[in-house]
Amino acid sequence: MADERPVLMMVEDDVGLQKQMRWSFDRYNVLFASNRESAIATLRRHEPAVVTLDLGLPPDADGTSEGFATLQEILTLAPATKVIVLTGQNDRANALKAVGLGAADFFAKPFEADLLGIVVDRAFRLSDLERENRQLLAKQASETPLDGLLTRDPGMLKVCRLVERVAPTTATVLLLGESGTGKEVLARALHELSARRDKRFVAINCAAIPENLLESELFGHEKGAFTGAIKQTLGKIEVADGGTLFLDEIGDLPQALQAKLLRFLQERTIERIGGREEIAVDVRVVCATHRNLRDLIAEGTFREDLFYRLSEIVVTIPPLRERAGDATLLAHAFVQRFGRQNRRDKLVLREDALDAIQRHGWPGNVRELENCIKRAVIMADGTSITADDLGLDPPDEAPALNLRAARDEAERQAVLKVMARVEGNVARAADLLGISRPTLYDLLNRFGLR
Repeated sequence: MADERPVLMMVEDDVGLQKQMRWSFDRYNVLFASNRESAIATLRRHEPAVVTLDLGLPPDADGTSEGFATLQEILTLAPATKVIVLTGQNDRANALKAVGLGAADFFAKPFEADLLGIVVDRAFRLSDLERENRQLLAKQASETPLDGLLTRDPGMLKVCRLVERVAPTTATVLLLGESGTGKEVLARALHELSARRDKRFVAINCAAIPENLLESELFGHEKGAFTGAIKQTLGKIEVADGGTLFLDEIGDLPQALQAKLLRFLQERTIERIGGREEIAVDVRVVCATHRNLRDLIAEGTFREDLFYRLSEIVVTIPPLRERAGDATLLAHAFVQRFGRQNRRDKLVLREDALDAIQRHGWPGNVRELENCIKRAVIMADGTSITADDLGLDPPDEAPALNLRAARDEAERQAVLKVMARVEGNVARAADLLGISRPTLYDLLNRFGLR
């Protein structure tokens, strides 16, 4: 019968201490390793949640170099492992160094088994909580308001709720937002949440097609309508019949086509180039642009009557820099996605990388962040992504994360950023913010972030 006790690995080369530890920790399935090689082999095979590590390991039993090397290798291979480092009495320097390298705790030798047992039990409880938290985050990610969109920012969640309300209607929707904010993701969500989900979603970028070809792309053409028209071709509007037509970068639509698009929106019929027949088309129109259409109207380059036809419902998407905590939240998700794709499942973001992500302005928004993380996953050495791997410009100043120095909105922003940074881990968030967990729970309730 398999041993169902939690696995505790103890890296200790003293045979006498091994016997004492096995007897003292019989509530765990204790596995021993006497050197770095055997420790790493045991780690790979059994994946223990908690490890105790004596720094004095052969071939440097009187020093600490081998112990620290073992610590770093364990945390590189299994970053979530809780390592308790055993140090000599009054050995504060090595204890601080071990914690700085990522050890969960330290304990002085010689030790009392009961006291060490308390530290080990606490490490297992913390490991269990973090595992449950990761599972909860994975569940939340699968239950996000809209498929393909991950956010905790109140402003962005409000946008999601608006999209959910509008999707079942027939209203024409205008999505406004900077490049890379997720306009096409929301357009697809409007389609998938509507009664048209079983029909086609057809997208066309009005800025990417030459003006002399765009009319044919939209409305189609008959055979012989112009040189090279060797057969009848349906336009995107007709292809989308029964479904959703997404017109991206509508602000770049040539003026000559604006009048024709307006007529289609009014009459819901089209004529192919070179044709005489009016063709009825039942299509939901969703448009998007990063440009200010009212400015274009004032300049005389965009029709005001078309604007009002397109903007029955306007959805303004906030840029990533204004979405508190979303940059680090999305970064974690991208690391997991690209890690799986590149067979680097154990990759994690280091603290300096999280700092860099949180401070960067992300002018390219989510698209820029996605490309940055994808490149870092490919280029990173080991199992952690550093700030250097991200290749971001160094920030001017560090973010303020201490809630005791902030009020109201600043507190809310700090809580959002830190909770995203630590992937919802309340214990780590409380440590970063310099407050107790009960205080953090109170803040989460007050700001409606539970």
